[in-house]
Amino acid sequence: MLTVLGIETSCDETAVAVVGDRYANADRYANADRYANADRTLLSNVVASQIDLHRLYGGVVPELAARQHLEMINPCLDQALAQAGLSWDQIDGIAATTAPGLVGALLVGATVGKTLAMVHGKPFLGIHHLEGHIYATYLSNPEIEPPFLCLLVSGGHTSLIQVRGCGDYQQLGSTRDDAAGEAFDKVARLLGLGYPGGPAIDRIAKTGNPNAFPLPEGRVSLPNNQGYHPYDCSFSGLKTAVLRLVQGFEGEALPVADIAASFQETVARSLTKRAIACALDHDLPLIAIGGGVAANSALRKHLEAAATPQGLAVHFPPLKFCTDNAAMIACAGVEHLRMGHRSPLTLGVQSRLGITEVMSLYG
Repeated sequence: MLTVLGIETSCDETAVAVVGDRYANADRYANADRYANADRTLLSNVVASQIDLHRLYGGVVPELAARQHLEMINPCLDQALAQAGLSWDQIDGIAATTAPGLVGALLVGATVGKTLAMVHGKPFLGIHHLEGHIYATYLSNPEIEPPFLCLLVSGGHTSLIQVRGCGDYQQLGSTRDDAAGEAFDKVARLLGLGYPGGPAIDRIAKTGNPNAFPLPEGRVSLPNNQGYHPYDCSFSGLKTAVLRLVQGFEGEALPVADIAASFQETVARSLTKRAIACALDHDLPLIAIGGGVAANSALRKHLEAAATPQGLAVHFPPLKFCTDNAAMIACAGVEHLRMGHRSPLTLGVQSRLGITEVMSLYG
């Protein structure tokens, strides 16, 4: 079995995991059915959350996140190896998120990963955080094969990505301003629901009327008044609409559940419409969902209901793989390692890096 230890510290989760693949033979991997032959096994998965720390400030404080990573990385490493029942001699590679993310937080995981690789004589793999979210689907559905469409929705990213293979991606659509997860956090703050906003809105929306308030989906205009972009989305106008709605209830009881439900319904409808259109237009039979917003119940309901009549399959990862975790980083690391990819120990971290630039992380 080929085993990779993954480290994830791009934001506010200190995570370490070990993933193995028993079908790692190079000749077998060279076959066309290499994805069908893959048998990715999660050997350990440790996540130390910082939610309670950052809840005091209503969002992630980058400096505090980096310091917390420094405190938790060694205990997480020890726990992950113990859970996997492996020694360092049985680890074949070290993978760590190096882009995109908070620079201070990324530096902790990347420095630890490169140090471990150097001390133990293992290859190092710098992993793109968004590619990790794509590989979260492989952990729960190892039989899927490219090409397929990934709808990646998180606090910092909202993208439609055509997955052609390991390291081979085409971005077909994205948000032009705010990410869906960021919109959830801001609206939750407006409604007094606290942080993180996504789970809070999802919970209270279950008791509200999703059709109580018509809210704008947000559309991106094409040049020369040629209509609207079919796959790009925008959430800044939606946030402003919710703000104006809340302000209109000044002095009156705020219908929090109805506003939350209407907001969530609008986001889910907008994302579903674009994902379905993109998959059909590009003849992609499968939509894989990744990122923290993939845990949202309304998005799951809308996508599954819209995909079935069109003959499209939809895969949502288990909730534990929706939010940031190291299992997805290790899973991507296994794939890159057996393809012969290696990252130089001089590789730096980057706060921004497009998904199409994944291969720039390897020498």
